[in-house]
Amino acid sequence: MDATGFVGRVADAVRKRRQDTVLPVLIVLIAILAGAIEPRFWRVDNLLNLARQIVPLLIVSVGQAFAVICGGLDLSLAAIMSLCGVAGVLMMNRFGILFGIGSMLLLGAAIGTLSGAIIAYFRTTPLVVTLGMLSVAQACALILSNGTPIYDVPAAYSQLIGFDSIAGLPWSVWIGTVTTVGGGFLLSYTVFGRYVYAIGSSSSAAAKSGVNVPLYTMLVYALSGLCAAVGAIVLTAWVGSAQPIAAPDITLQSLAAVVLGGVALTGGRGSMLQVIYGVTMLSMLSNVMNMIGVSAYYQTLVIGVVIILAVVLDRLRRGRLSQ
Repeated sequence: MDATGFVGRVADAVRKRRQDTVLPVLIVLIAILAGAIEPRFWRVDNLLNLARQIVPLLIVSVGQAFAVICGGLDLSLAAIMSLCGVAGVLMMNRFGILFGIGSMLLLGAAIGTLSGAIIAYFRTTPLVVTLGMLSVAQACALILSNGTPIYDVPAAYSQLIGFDSIAGLPWSVWIGTVTTVGGGFLLSYTVFGRYVYAIGSSSSAAAKSGVNVPLYTMLVYALSGLCAAVGAIVLTAWVGSAQPIAAPDITLQSLAAVVLGGVALTGGRGSMLQVIYGVTMLSMLSNVMNMIGVSAYYQTLVIGVVIILAVVLDRLRRGRLSQ
């Protein structure tokens, strides 16, 4: 390697490291500013509440990250959460808690697999397919629940996952941690993860290298649907009800968190650590705005601005890396 190439690689590494430190610094600054504006921010009960708020978005963002890194996206996550929550609670009341949780996981994975199969084997656009699946899943949730929330959630299930703790942390936080660590392990240390990056970088090149692109694309969306189901398990237990329209903004928030964290919208680049950064940033902003009494309308405005900024930042990052 000549001196010019070596200097260029060093410059790229320095630039990447600098970019990777921007969000952690911003998160620390927001936390300090939030504590100065509202001292209650640092109270243990608020931090535990913030952790519970982060978990559903974090779990869904893990699934969204796989879809984006693979070169697509999943707009059906909120609807899958709603359907899994409604169907799971109905199953719990008839066959028991474990059966209900299992049915949530299987249903989420099945819906994701169906979306992935259509995308992969019919070579259709992920945006259109997942948007259509959003309508189908949302309609099924409304039909099963007759359009009304189901409050008949088993108390033991709600108490254990929604409020009980182990080692000082709520069960939901442990579930979110395991999901995120598992996602990071899959991406970084398995053949599946390498194939996801390869497909996101160039599906045609991956296919020429012997990767079964349709199969692994389908598996990515199956994993995304499974993450939505895990999010439904946590959210349903926390709120103590199955909502036919649960967390309707969580899909866009997950997309914003993933891109804001540094995952490339064009695919082929990103990590679970970046997902954690993006989710933490959005959740902290929401928590602080709630504490200081900002209207929900303005909170929606802020999230929209963050999504736009995330897309612009992603474009600027890609522009610098391509130079």
